[in-house]
Amino acid sequence: MYTGSCLCGGVTFEIAGELAPIQVCHCQQCRKAQGTALVTNIPVETGKLHWVRGEALLKSYASSPGKQRVFCRECGSPIYSCHERKPGVLRIRAGLLNEPLATRPAFHIYTDSACNWWAIDDGLPQYPEGAE
Repeated sequence: MYTGSCLCGGVTFEIAGELAPIQVCHCQQCRKAQGTALVTNIPVETGKLHWVRGEALLKSYASSPGKQRVFCRECGSPIYSCHERKPGVLRIRAGLLNEPLATRPAFHIYTDSACNWWAIDDGLPQYPEGAE
């Protein structure tokens, strides 16, 4: 079991079971949504996610056709994204989790959009577009 929360603690959740590998995204949309050089996502099946508190604080934004980005309306923390192409899967932001993680990054995606001031030099596979 893993637990996580937004910055203000208004949204808290639990994830049952082991976590999938972390996906590192460098697309411009993710960078702008997070204000960072990259975003670390963990795909989680909706059946494994339980909202403990604050589900009413979740605010959704349609960032592109079929894609929603969800954040805490109180503190602005990005919580997850989801796409209609993958029903039943949320991409939880790895930095929200409280416990040490056994899972590790598996690959980088959208590296053609990567910023020029952060080197990708960890030896993981890199995909110019998505890995799907």
